[in-house]
Amino acid sequence: MPTLLQQFQTDGFLILRDFNTPAECDALIQRAQQLADDFNYNGHPSVFQTNEQSRTSDDYFLDSGDKISFFFEKNAFDESGGLKTDLFHSLNKIGHALHDLDPVFNSFSRSPQMKKLATGLGLNECLLIQSMMIFKHARVGGEVDIHQDAAFLYTEPRSCIGFWFALEDATIQNGCLWAKPGGHNTLLRSWFRKKDGGGTESFVLNTEPYSMEGMIPMEVKKGTCIVLDGLLPHYSLPNTSGRSRQAYAIHTIDSKAQYPQSNWLQRDMSSVKGF
Repeated sequence: MPTLLQQFQTDGFLILRDFNTPAECDALIQRAQQLADDFNYNGHPSVFQTNEQSRTSDDYFLDSGDKISFFFEKNAFDESGGLKTDLFHSLNKIGHALHDLDPVFNSFSRSPQMKKLATGLGLNECLLIQSMMIFKHARVGGEVDIHQDAAFLYTEPRSCIGFWFALEDATIQNGCLWAKPGGHNTLLRSWFRKKDGGGTESFVLNTEPYSMEGMIPMEVKKGTCIVLDGLLPHYSLPNTSGRSRQAYAIHTIDSKAQYPQSNWLQRDMSSVKGF
């Protein structure tokens, strides 16, 4: 029987069922609802789009590394700029320092089982660099294009690892993750970084197109943790169902790796901690 680390190195991902209890998942869902209810929306939204983030990036997005910030779905607004529905169901995600700034998210992110998992994967010297509450609302949650997490959290050498927690059941109908076993044995395609003179760019590192062959749906139950290698291409489709697919994600990097100043997400690295 292979160890968790061996399985992770072979497949590029792990699916750990019943990793969190339903009560732990519900606590995050309820806290996210409260944060959204308390959000003072001033009419100047930041929209999150994976396929056009270079174009839609703004100061609010770039300054979110050490804050709790709110990002909207691209189709949340009507022609006059007003929200089509209530604010909560217009949100795409909340990020990117929930794990450090909110006690409920901090407790979830640094739980005993997470510390044990990190040890099993040899991540004793990792740093929790980013976190996201992802809503994927019913009939609203948009597509997340195929990508590699290491493109957004670039280090030298590569060290990004993602932990994706299903706070609700994830199915094909409501937009579960898709990936290919062994798909991490590939090159990094791009580096999403700050551009000289302002804004961001997706700097091309390799022009090889992503292969969709062998991609499988990761349909998982509430409470599942999916560990993702930073080089693993993965994506999710729009939520066309009548059920939301709320999830929480954290990303780690190696504390000994170089984290460039040109990365889009910047933090005071002296304040970034591990598990």
